[in-house]
Amino acid sequence: MRNTLLLLLSLIASAGVYSQDISSEKPEKPSIELYKIISADRDTTYVDTTLTIQKEYKFNYLRKDNFELLPFSNVGQTYNSLAYDFESQTLKPGFAAQSHHFAYLDIEDINYYHVPTPLTELYFKTAFEQGQQMDGFFTVNTSEQFNFSVAYKGVRSLGNYQHILASTGNFRFTTNYHTKNNRYRLRAHMTAQDVLNQENGGLTPNSLALFMNDDSEFEDRGRLDVNFDNAENKLEGLRFYGDHQYELISKKDSLNYTVLTLGNALSYEDKFYEYRQNAPYSPLGVSFKTENLLDKVTLEDFNAQAYARFDNAILGSITGFIGYTDYNYGYDAVLIFDDNRIGNRIKGNLIHAGAAYKKQYRGFELSGKGAINISGDLDGNYLTAAASFAFNEVNKVKASVNIHSVAPNFNFLLFQSDYVNYNWQNDFNNVKTQELKFELTSEKLINASVSYTGIDDYTYFGIKANDSTPTPMQFGERVDYLKVKVEKEIRYKNFALANTILFQQAVSGDAVFNVPQIITRQSLYYQDHWFKKALFLQTGINFKYFSEYNMNAYDPVLAEFYVQNEQKLGGFPMVDLFFNAKVRQTRIYIKYEHINALFGNSNDYFSAPGYPFRDAVIRFGLVWNFFL
Repeated sequence: MRNTLLLLLSLIASAGVYSQDISSEKPEKPSIELYKIISADRDTTYVDTTLTIQKEYKFNYLRKDNFELLPFSNVGQTYNSLAYDFESQTLKPGFAAQSHHFAYLDIEDINYYHVPTPLTELYFKTAFEQGQQMDGFFTVNTSEQFNFSVAYKGVRSLGNYQHILASTGNFRFTTNYHTKNNRYRLRAHMTAQDVLNQENGGLTPNSLALFMNDDSEFEDRGRLDVNFDNAENKLEGLRFYGDHQYELISKKDSLNYTVLTLGNALSYEDKFYEYRQNAPYSPLGVSFKTENLLDKVTLEDFNAQAYARFDNAILGSITGFIGYTDYNYGYDAVLIFDDNRIGNRIKGNLIHAGAAYKKQYRGFELSGKGAINISGDLDGNYLTAAASFAFNEVNKVKASVNIHSVAPNFNFLLFQSDYVNYNWQNDFNNVKTQELKFELTSEKLINASVSYTGIDDYTYFGIKANDSTPTPMQFGERVDYLKVKVEKEIRYKNFALANTILFQQAVSGDAVFNVPQIITRQSLYYQDHWFKKALFLQTGINFKYFSEYNMNAYDPVLAEFYVQNEQKLGGFPMVDLFFNAKVRQTRIYIKYEHINALFGNSNDYFSAPGYPFRDAVIRFGLVWNFFL
């Protein structure tokens, strides 16, 4: 494999040198800044083909920095959360199986594009044992007014342990259009997503002992026994979304900027989660069936929103909106026990109203947004406000507050299963959060954020006394959560040291809100141009560590994490060696992950109780952009 990689690098480097020699014969290409990416909030950036340490952090299954997450052993499996944020602006409960939503793309995650020539991006990275992960993307403007994009991310990985195959797919299609005078604008997308995971319940007690003692006969992890090998769960979702708007009043001269925009957004999403198991596993409790267990829950969610936005050079941007939601969550049948009855549906409709404001003036920016359910069976509201000041392009301070009240996720309120213990119907209070946050962004100083969050009626999955399976609970006291994060990169010539340190603590409520007190990551690396600047090289070492704590456990039936206070895990380093290179618009990544696992006589690294973290492994991949 080493010779193959060297040959690949040599061929790509040679191709880069050769292409530069003949570039003068080709017509001048459009500037990279013209390849625009428009977020769901209509913020615009452009395609970035540089190779930076941040790109190294984002070269993973999620394609974003996972500093605050701990992956499981197989790519495509879930992540254990090492830290939390509370910036949500939802007015209704979330769906079930939240552990499968890390890679699930919501409306806010979808981007739209505007490009002068067709653009393609290919992502590839090796997986574990059989399989691979790929992400292919293509976008084109058929005219100045109309763009569409199509993309698919797929992962299939067998994994190193028994029965943990992961197979996921994310298809997305986007389009956007505007008239020649730009007064009418339309954007829409469609997504089809699925997350399939084989479940094994973790290692057996005997296998855990063999793993932790680093028994040489079990270096092949497939020889370690697991609790069961006959179960799998799956999350699927199909969504259609459209948003169009028209500028009813449009005056855009420099002295009198006044625009009145009327708009409408519609979305429909159909999701389901199911858990299958050929035969029951006794530690999960008594089962209604002796074979072919199947739990399946669905959600149909329709949303419509009308809005009006007034933009003025003096007053700023003022938006008012009103929306309608129709939701239908649940199962096909009602369950009747000797002492209680569990319904099969939570359905209804909501009407909400809200407003937003934004104003910029000489470096200052004020913003705020709020909404409330004014009709329906579910109460919900949120209010966010922020003030920031930019001293210049690279130095900025910001203060924000976020107040939120929403019902717990649907699977806290209603869940049915072929396992008797996993059946409940609850009438919980809304979860209420209040977050105060301060941020500093400075290239010369540091990037830092401090947040303090108070949570009332915190809901979680936990284990009751004399029980072995998780159940939904609501904490009667207050949870107070402090989080401080600091980032700083130090450079000397071609060397750099990137530092990220996070301190956090549950000031109160630590019995139900478990987090490691310290998370830290340091990257020491070298970078420079080679081969007459035909190749840009970046190589170094990543070090990540989080302190020992009562790590949340994973439940395969729910596809959720639950609180446990019996076993402390963590406190182990993760050291990676990486070699990255850039040739023209191609970024190549080679990494020896968790290399320190090769040393020592015992293993103490886990992603959750019973689920070991990844062993040392060499992985490679690339991101390749084509500009036609």
